Amino acid sequence: MEFKELMMARRSVRGYSAGIDHETLVEILKQAQQAPSWKNQQTSRCYAVETPEILEDLRASALPSFNQNSSAHAALIVTTYVKNVVGFNGETPVNEIGNGWGAYDLGLHDAYLTLAAANAGYDTLIMGIRDADVIREKLRIPENEEIMSVIAVGKRSAEPSVRPRKELDEVVRFF
Repeated sequence: MEFKELMMARRSVRGYSAGIDHETLVEILKQAQQAPSWKNQQTSRCYAVETPEILEDLRASALPSFNQNSSAHAALIVTTYVKNVVGFNGETPVNEIGNGWGAYDLGLHDAYLTLAAANAGYDTLIMGIRDADVIREKLRIPENEEIMSVIAVGKRSAEPSVRPRKELDEVVRFF
């Protein structure tokens, strides 16, 4: 698929008919690793949940009901970044953004992940409303990692609507 078509085709899907096979998930995760990162530190981390029993337990205990429903039948990928590495010189932040640079790098990673999934014929939904403490405990995520999102990956059950975008002059200033 051409890149412009891929960007236009990717949608946040809130209903899945099927998950994703392991081999394709591995390939998508490898492609996401190609995202740029601060000084190539690669602090983004993923916790891919495919096992049905673990999926259902994680959905029921860590996601609000609307996200449980929206992600049913899909695999889940929890994304994190290692804190206090990117945007730091030793223990000192290089500027006022600090760990925001780790979140920035993870955002790039997650964008690559969602586009790689779309290119492979799969759909995604990035969910930020979740119980990080439950996720950390159940997936044994270390304390030095910041939990950001849970991404559902699977095959859509219905065609999602195209959501409107703001006019360019509302979000861009040219000088």
